[in-house]
Amino acid sequence: MKFLLTPLTVALLLCIPAQAEIVRFQASDGVVVTADFKTPDANAKTVIDLYHMAGASRGEYLNIAERLNGLGYATLAVDQRSGGQFNGVQNETVATAGGGIEFVDAIPDLVVASEWARETAGAQKVGVLGSSYSAGLVLVLAAKDRNFADAVMSFSPGEYYGSGDYVAREVGKIAVPVFLTAARNETGLWTPLQAMITSPVIGFIPNGSGRHGSSALDSGDSAEYWAALEGFLAQHLSP
Repeated sequence: MKFLLTPLTVALLLCIPAQAEIVRFQASDGVVVTADFKTPDANAKTVIDLYHMAGASRGEYLNIAERLNGLGYATLAVDQRSGGQFNGVQNETVATAGGGIEFVDAIPDLVVASEWARETAGAQKVGVLGSSYSAGLVLVLAAKDRNFADAVMSFSPGEYYGSGDYVAREVGKIAVPVFLTAARNETGLWTPLQAMITSPVIGFIPNGSGRHGSSALDSGDSAEYWAALEGFLAQHLSP
């Protein structure tokens, strides 16, 4: 794959504080993937890759990334090729990938983002956070490749891929810590997956109604989600 850098990206990689910088890297099939990279300070050794839900973009994580940066994590918010516009941010990868995109077609985008975090950003540890369709994909990829992530955070995973067990048949192979959650009325979608995971796993059911996907972290009732997520991070993915 090819990683494309701009002068400000170089500054970020030297850990000079700056606003989020757009970076681009090439997936295994040649599609150029766009992402926002932000590092809080010179001591940030852990990158959390942020993958959006259906019809969205890296804009899904504008506020979430800022909070994670405040906790000491660098973040890489990715435009996957299956998406659209979110929070006024257009998905640039969609434009380069063309039409007819299925959720699983975004897998190379998730993979190259993890590789970029390790190889170019120099991350000692990489966490991945998936939202809705990408929440299931991060579980599958973590199961298939131990180097994909050091910890997985899955918000509203489900069998969204045309097969009733695309995720379920893989999760038992996961060897890294996992955080699972969703809206309260979606609990039944992820609790069977939790039962299959043999690595350390935390499942969080909100007291309130909650939200779908990563929106749970960016809403008026997000406090309980953040408390649970920060507890997981403190235990399994230090900055």
